[in-house]
Amino acid sequence: MADNSSLNGQIARGLAWSSVNSLLLRMGSFAVGIVLARLLAPEQFGVFAVALTVQTVLMTLADLGMSTDLIRSESPREKAPTVATLALVAGAFLALGMALSAQSLADLLGSPEAGPVIAVMSASLFLAGAGVVPYAALQRAFAQKKLFGIAIADFVVGTSITIVLILLGWGVMALAIGRLAAQCVVLLLQYALSGEKVRLGFDRRLAPGILAFGVPVAGANMLSWALLNVDSVVISRFAGALSLGFYYLAFNVSNWPMSAIGQVVRSVSIPAFARLKSRGTDRSFSIALGPVWAVALLAGLMIAVLAAPLIDVLYGSKWAVAATVLVWLGMFGALRTVFDLAASFLLARGASRVTFIVQVVWIVALIPATLVGVNVAGIVGVGIAHLAVALLVVCPAYGVALVRNGADLRAALGALWPPILAAAPAGLTAALLLAAIPDPVTGFVVAGFVGTLLYGLVMWRWLRRRVAVLREWTSAPAVPLLPTTESFSPLVVEPGKGTS
Repeated sequence: MADNSSLNGQIARGLAWSSVNSLLLRMGSFAVGIVLARLLAPEQFGVFAVALTVQTVLMTLADLGMSTDLIRSESPREKAPTVATLALVAGAFLALGMALSAQSLADLLGSPEAGPVIAVMSASLFLAGAGVVPYAALQRAFAQKKLFGIAIADFVVGTSITIVLILLGWGVMALAIGRLAAQCVVLLLQYALSGEKVRLGFDRRLAPGILAFGVPVAGANMLSWALLNVDSVVISRFAGALSLGFYYLAFNVSNWPMSAIGQVVRSVSIPAFARLKSRGTDRSFSIALGPVWAVALLAGLMIAVLAAPLIDVLYGSKWAVAATVLVWLGMFGALRTVFDLAASFLLARGASRVTFIVQVVWIVALIPATLVGVNVAGIVGVGIAHLAVALLVVCPAYGVALVRNGADLRAALGALWPPILAAAPAGLTAALLLAAIPDPVTGFVVAGFVGTLLYGLVMWRWLRRRVAVLREWTSAPAVPLLPTTESFSPLVVEPGKGTS
């Protein structure tokens, strides 16, 4: 019981510090985003988006899914040297490959100006591989206070260097250099605060198991980033850097719920789901889903309804085109928090291959949808494609995967409907107020406040009950972490069974 109380305390402290971390950094990034949008032209944002697309997709491979394996492992110290070696080698090869192919990739994506930026950002892949072990150690220990300090240093260093270089005339290259400088500081702090030392080694007994779990996770992560960046590739290729600049800003705004809420949940969800596994049909996913979905839906709803005045007030009239696609991406951003929670549950259960399959299904559906969307309705069509695929393809796919791995899907669906019912009158009221108030600033403030207040009044008692259940769940007896080998079969629907 003492061990269980200690674990509950770790989870509670981790959530508290992660919440503070996410809130403050989101506010800081929000302010810096406004400054950068007013300093840079939409075309420059588009060039950086092309470079960032290449970097973020490849960044997931530098980890090879091994940080997740260390977080959930029963013997992280034994595995650490082998993981460090594999991650460092993977990061070095990816960095070299990205640097050598930088200009060719930029030309292929229709933005030749992005070539030098891609080459500079390739070094981030090596740094990411070098930081796998200390990062996993901090996450495993729920050391969110230390991670908060690291994130603050990352933000301050990266932002300061970026803004200074922009003012000195470096343009979009300032964003790449600022990112690299901040990542160097982060790597040093991760080692200093985790207590880890650089220990390289290779154990032939452990390597196959590490790769068997990690490679599907890396593949799923890469596909996850790829499917969230395939839109940038399509827009850059078929609509140009200017359109991509508008879309990039809109997608970043729609990402607020995922960045804020998802970051808080992700920081503790995998170790918590793994250690608090119940027997039989598992209601832990539905218990965590209720509060997460309630907050994410409100954020996505307000972003969608208030898209036009939000963009105008915060970023200026030159970015008005971004509001047309933000209307659709706002709700997609809310759904992403649910998908992220589902992926955390599956990974905690050892179902890395299943998670990978869901990502494959997602990207296979998204590629043709975005191609049709951009050719029919430009960047608005791409936003519609994201939302349609999320609702019609990804939700059912995750539903099947969750059921196959022990989650109580009926309880999960029961956690989704009350927030949706409350969102309808709140969104309608906000939209009517916005239409009735001609001044964009006043309309933004009044409609946002009233819509949020109405949603809160309707949802308050329900949300309090759900939070109470969540607290009761975390007080349940903990079980040991799952073994590190894959223990669930790939996603296969048996004949006669529905996909729910």
